[in-house]
Amino acid sequence: VQLQASGGGMVRPGGSLRLSCAASGRTTIPRAIVWFRQAPGKEREFVGALRRDNGATYYADSVKGRFTISRDNAKNTMYLQMNTLKPEDTAIYYCAARINWIVEYRTARHYEYWGQGTQVTVSS
Repeated sequence: VQLQASGGGMVRPGGSLRLSCAASGRTTIPRAIVWFRQAPGKEREFVGALRRDNGATYYADSVKGRFTISRDNAKNTMYLQMNTLKPEDTAIYYCAARINWIVEYRTARHYEYWGQGTQVTVSS
């Protein structure tokens, strides 16, 4: 599976961005597609996940109510709509996938496929 992340940029606090993660290259569609982020000097942290077999979405507490995951099955693309952005949201955002859903979906080391990352900067 190849993942292509895009949509990052620089925005002022309170602004919005939409990230995209396009999947290609394998006939078996990953059941788990997630977003992680990594700020300078910090560990990679879970942001949100989409469970494709039932459409369920999961979010980190830090982004709940501000970020929303959606998908376009025809385009094999998942989106992360980020609203009311804060300076602490500044990070490189990565999409990742694995074929099967697991209970430990918030843990980065369980993911086989990774996109290249897209920079999000929130600053006044």
